[in-house]
Amino acid sequence: MDNTVRQPCTLPQIKPTQQNPMKKFVVPAFVVFLALTFVTGCSWQVGGGHKTQTVQPTTGQQLIDLQRAKDTGAITDSEYQAQKAKLLGR
Repeated sequence: MDNTVRQPCTLPQIKPTQQNPMKKFVVPAFVVFLALTFVTGCSWQVGGGHKTQTVQPTTGQQLIDLQRAKDTGAITDSEYQAQKAKLLGR
């Protein structure tokens, strides 16, 4: 038998780690980015979906369409004259 006295095993002291200085910048920057994204509505649309917008044809386009209808025989000359006067406000 060995009569040597054993020393208790000690673990090295672990110093508290310092907070990564990059975290001090990245986390608040990310929070600001998320807040701005939410406020500007870039990622979520409040109120839902795409809005369709109907475009009214111009008077000129309506006159062209009316002329085509007359030329193809879809309307008579008297109907053409009546619709043209209506469009022009006469």
